[in-house]
Amino acid sequence: MADTHQHDDESGHPGHDREQRHGHSHSHCDMDWAEMAPLLENQMELFTPLYERALNWLAKEVTEPGLIVDAGSGPGVVSCLFAETFPGARVVAVDGSAPLLERARDRAGRQGAADRFDTLTGDLPGVLGELDYPADLLWASRSVHHLGDQAAALAVFAQRLAPGGTLAVMEGGLGLRFLPRDIGFGRPGLQARIGAVEEERFARMRAELPGSVAVVEDWPALLASAGLRHIRSRTFLLDVPAPATDRARAFVTDTLTRTREVLGEDLDAGDRATLDRLLDADDKASVHHRPDVFVLAAHTVHAAVRPV
Repeated sequence: MADTHQHDDESGHPGHDREQRHGHSHSHCDMDWAEMAPLLENQMELFTPLYERALNWLAKEVTEPGLIVDAGSGPGVVSCLFAETFPGARVVAVDGSAPLLERARDRAGRQGAADRFDTLTGDLPGVLGELDYPADLLWASRSVHHLGDQAAALAVFAQRLAPGGTLAVMEGGLGLRFLPRDIGFGRPGLQARIGAVEEERFARMRAELPGSVAVVEDWPALLASAGLRHIRSRTFLLDVPAPATDRARAFVTDTLTRTREVLGEDLDAGDRATLDRLLDADDKASVHHRPDVFVLAAHTVHAAVRPV
C-alpha cells in the first residue's frame, strides 16, 4: 500500500506506532510480509481483548450491518473478530499485502466464516472504489495516519459508506508502557525518552509521505469535515498486569529488540546499554526474566455516520 496497514506495532506513538512496526516504513516494497505475519498475528492476538471491547461498543452503536470493510486489515485478526461479532455480516479485509490477506482467508476458514469473508488487495484509499457495494461499517485501525492527506482519505472512506453507514477510525490514545519508570539500573524514565524519539520519527514519516498535508489531529473534526455526523469517541484499555503472560513477554521482547535496531542511534549510550541489558537472555534483570513486566495501552476509536 502506501503504507496503509493497520500493522502498526502496538507500541508506538500515541495513536500511531513506532515503526512503523519497526522497520516497516511507508513503503512496503522492502518488507517480507510472509515472514512478518506470525509476529503481527501475535501482537494483534495479544490486543484482542481491547479490540473485542471496541467491537462490542460498535455493536451497540451500529444496526446489524450487511457489509463490513476492514481497511488495512493485516493478517485478519480483527476482520475475523468482526465476523464473530456480527454473524450476519459479510466481511471484506482490505490490505496491500497478498501474503497477509492469504493468512486472513485461512483464519476465516478455520473459524467457519469463509463463506462470508472476502479480501481485496490494493492501496488505500483508492482501492475502496473496487468494492461491489457500499459499506455499512468501515473500520480503519491505525492506518489513516500512513496516508499523506488524511482529511482527503477520510472523505474517500465516507464516500464508500452506505447512507446511514458508520466509519470507525482507531487513532489516538496513549503510548504503550511495559516497565516501571525505575527498573533498578540505567537512568529512570527509559520509556519516556524512547517515546520522545518515536514522536520525532513519526513526524518525519508523516512529512515524507507522498502528498503529505499537515493537519491538527482532531479526529472528530476531521470526520465532521468529511461530511459525517453523530460523531462519538471512546478509549479502550489493554491491561496485562505483571507478571506478564508468555505472549505479552514475547511482545515486549520483540518491541525492545526493534527499538534497539531502529532507534538505538537516536538514544544516548547509557540508554543503549540499558536496552542491551534488558534484552540479554542470560541477565536475570532482562525482560526475559524480570517479574515486573506488564503491558498497558489505550487506543481511541472515533465513530461517525454518513447522513441518510
